[in-house]
Amino acid sequence: MGTEHSKNEERRSMVFLRKGPKLPAWEDALLAGREPKSLLKRGLRYVSLSLIMKGMTSTPDFLWGLHEVQKLNLSRNQLVVIPPSLGKLDRLVVLNLGGNCLKCLPKEIGLLRNLKVLFVNMNCLKEVPAELSLCRKLEVLSLSHNCISQLPLSFTDLTSLRKLNLSNNRFVQIPLCIFALRSLDFLHLGSNKLENIAESIQYLVNLKIFIVENNNIRSLPRSLCYVSTLELLNVDYNAIQTLPDDLYLLRRLRRIAWNPMDKGLHIAHNPLSRPLPEVVEGGLDVLFNYLRDKKEHN
Repeated sequence: MGTEHSKNEERRSMVFLRKGPKLPAWEDALLAGREPKSLLKRGLRYVSLSLIMKGMTSTPDFLWGLHEVQKLNLSRNQLVVIPPSLGKLDRLVVLNLGGNCLKCLPKEIGLLRNLKVLFVNMNCLKEVPAELSLCRKLEVLSLSHNCISQLPLSFTDLTSLRKLNLSNNRFVQIPLCIFALRSLDFLHLGSNKLENIAESIQYLVNLKIFIVENNNIRSLPRSLCYVSTLELLNVDYNAIQTLPDDLYLLRRLRRIAWNPMDKGLHIAHNPLSRPLPEVVEGGLDVLFNYLRDKKEHN
């Protein structure tokens, strides 16, 4: 009799669970008595786990035992902290922590020696741990939409870094460590508080896309003209009045660009001194010819 009563209670509980609000995938799996490893997806390249938009305010403890995971997505939750246990997932190649409420990253992130891609955009970071520079394989790093104003000098060790997004932060100047990152081909520093671009920009010899829109930049350094790899230069919405005469050396800039997605020179919404506004309207060839002639007659 007792056994039958227990079975009835279990059935009623299961019915209640089915009728109740939909549970996050990982909670549903654990309630069903499934092994947490059943949440892992085994693709052609990576063993991945996605816990995106699960309403989590903290990370589930079982997560740190999933040593196989190589691609982890914890984005768009309400996570306030990532525990030191993160360092146990030393096979991680891709980690997405974007869209949370993180104020800091654990120092143990430096234990992720296989990490190649890291997104921590749209959080509340004020600083970045120096230990991140121990992730020597890192190729893509997004720290956009935070409250960061400086980077550790140890970032010079991230020699494999190719793409760096620091937009929508609080940088007053481009951190010096960035100029040592010779593999960079993409650098986004839009919507900060930059007042100038250091002459050291010339050391980024592989830079193809450079975005510094919506800052307080008043002029472009001559050394920028020697970054011959540039295909997109976006200086929209600044305080630029004049242009360096050698700008015509940037031959991979194909046009004056107006669409944010287009390659070329973006220079709209600057108080350019005359006759530059009219010259720019004529297109890039007209602008470059004007600057070349101006240089020859000086």
